[in-house]
Amino acid sequence: MRITSETSESSQVMELCAEQQAELAWRQRDVVDDTPKHLDPRISFVLMWSGERAAGCAGLQPLEPGVGEVKRMYVRPAFRGRGLSRTLLAEVEKLAADRGMHTLRLETGRLFQEAIGLYTSAGYTPIPRFGAYAGCAESVCFEKRL
Repeated sequence: MRITSETSESSQVMELCAEQQAELAWRQRDVVDDTPKHLDPRISFVLMWSGERAAGCAGLQPLEPGVGEVKRMYVRPAFRGRGLSRTLLAEVEKLAADRGMHTLRLETGRLFQEAIGLYTSAGYTPIPRFGAYAGCAESVCFEKRL
């Protein structure tokens, strides 16, 4: 496995994010999801590769001075169960620290217990819903001081 840095305009990033959104829509088919779907051009991505195929991605979006948001964490189903999400999260945390960020926030759906387990085991603690997620009852938000 190798890791590369990409922009939100990368064709591989767009492909992975489209797959992520399709899976979220399928998994939340009984839930109205009004969270933002677009890719902010300020998001910097890390991609994990298996040979010539992108296995997963995670993004870092600046929110305010010293604070960033983990965005679009996704590992393709064929690559799950290998610890790739944890590696991607660690890479985003390293990127955030390199950019002078001291705090990372993130949002996930309350139904995604595997994601919640990953984030809490990596040191993220629950916080009130923030930003675009403030009014979304299906969202749960977390924060970690780096």
